[in-house]
Amino acid sequence: MTTVKSAATREALGPTLIELQNSGEFDLIVVDADLGKSTSARTFQDTYPGRFFTFGIAEQNMISAAAGFSVMGHTVFATTFAVFAEHAFDQLRMMVAQPNLNVKIVASHGGVSPGEDGASAQSIEDFALFSSLLNFNVCVPADVIEAAAITKAAALTPGPFYIRTARPKTSIIYTNGPQFELGKANQLREGNDLTIIACGLMVERALTAADELKNNNINARVLNMSTLRPLDTNSLFAAATDTGALVIAEEHLSHTGLGAMCAHALASNVPVPIEFVGLDRYGESATWEEALELTGLTSEKIISASHQVLSRKIT
Repeated sequence: MTTVKSAATREALGPTLIELQNSGEFDLIVVDADLGKSTSARTFQDTYPGRFFTFGIAEQNMISAAAGFSVMGHTVFATTFAVFAEHAFDQLRMMVAQPNLNVKIVASHGGVSPGEDGASAQSIEDFALFSSLLNFNVCVPADVIEAAAITKAAALTPGPFYIRTARPKTSIIYTNGPQFELGKANQLREGNDLTIIACGLMVERALTAADELKNNNINARVLNMSTLRPLDTNSLFAAATDTGALVIAEEHLSHTGLGAMCAHALASNVPVPIEFVGLDRYGESATWEEALELTGLTSEKIISASHQVLSRKIT
C-alpha cells in the first residue's frame, strides 16, 4: 500500500522505465524533445545515459528516430508535452501507426490542467487525434499508481501506444495498488440509478460527485475508462443496460473524445440518455484548479448532469 497522498501522473514515467530496464526483460530506448525534466523521463537518462536521446524542440525528428530505433528491435518510449506531440501527426501516422511499430508516446501536460501555460499549451484534441490512428492503444491514467501500471502494460504489449499524463499533483485513487488491464474499464463505485464514466483527472471528480449523489439517495456507478482505445464496450453496454442513463466526463472536447466514442458505440447497440461533461471551448491561463472551474470540469457539473440525465431516463 502506498503512503503517498498525492502525485502527478507524469511523475511515474522515469522511475517506471528504470524499473523495467533494471528487470533485464526489456531493451528500452527513450527519446525526448527537450522536456525530459518535466515529463520525468530525464531520471531514466541519469541511470541509463546511453539509452536516452534528446532531439531538442523537434518533435517530428524525435518520432522519426523513435521509428528507426523500433525497427532495430528496441522498445521505444518517446516523450514530450501532449500539445507538442500533435506536431508530429504525419510522422506518427506514416512511420508508427501504418507499420504498427513498437513505439510508445507518453505525453504529459494534457488537457487544460497545464493551467498557467495558457490555451496554446493546453492539448484538448489529443484523444481524438491519437484514437484516429489505427493500431494505437490510447490510455489516460487516473492517478500516478495507474500511470505506472499503464507504462508497464505498454512495455509488455507490442505496438503503438499513446499515454496522456497530467501536470498537477492529484490524489491517489488506487491506494491498494493498481487495477489496470488494457481495454478494461475499472468499476470504482456500485450503482443502479445511472453510470458516470470518466478518465484522467475527471475520475476523482466523478467519485466526489457519486458520493454527493448518494447523500441524496441516488446510486451512481462509476467507471474509470482509462483505456479509450480499445474501448471496453462490454462494460459500457452493461452500464447502459443496468442503469439506463450515463454521464461521461473528460478533460477533452466532448464532441471528439471519450464521450463521442461511447455515444458512437451505444447508438447502434444500447441507446440510452447521455449527458456530457467536457470541453466545448479553449482554456485560459490560470491555476489548474481555476482552469477546470472556468471550463466546467467539476464535480458540481457532474452532479448537475446526473440530475439532467435522470430526468430523461426511460423507466
